[in-house]
Amino acid sequence: MMKERIEKGDIVLINKSGKYHKQVGEVSEVDYNIFFVKIVIVKLGAQEETFEEKDLQLKTKKPNIEEIIVSIDKNIEQVDKISNLPTKEKVELPNRLKYLKLDIPKLDKQLIQKNFDSIDKILTAAREADSSASFWQQIDPNLEKISWWIRTCL
Repeated sequence: MMKERIEKGDIVLINKSGKYHKQVGEVSEVDYNIFFVKIVIVKLGAQEETFEEKDLQLKTKKPNIEEIIVSIDKNIEQVDKISNLPTKEKVELPNRLKYLKLDIPKLDKQLIQKNFDSIDKILTAAREADSSASFWQQIDPNLEKISWWIRTCL
């Protein structure tokens, strides 16, 4: 099996011995130096560090479009269970999720981000009102995955 290429948005483990050994971070940029060696900039907490690709091990691939569509579908199923939503949001939330699903293949960053922010706002308010419900365990990881995709793929 060919070693998968490390790309922006992937989660990597640092194999290089030293200060950052065994730390995990998100790739923020990939570049090449003057010797055509692949250089990977990894976000570690609040800072960014530069490594050669050989010093990194891929831990988690950033999500692809298919995974994001599945995450949106799962959240469309779950949002029906949120009982404390005002009527307006009860209609708006599933609709926005459906629009998001249609927008994602178009890769229109502004449109997708605007829609996602509205969804996130509605869900944040609902979570503040009742965070104990079990459906949050479904909604939150999917929301995180969608957010990750928007941040790293657009």
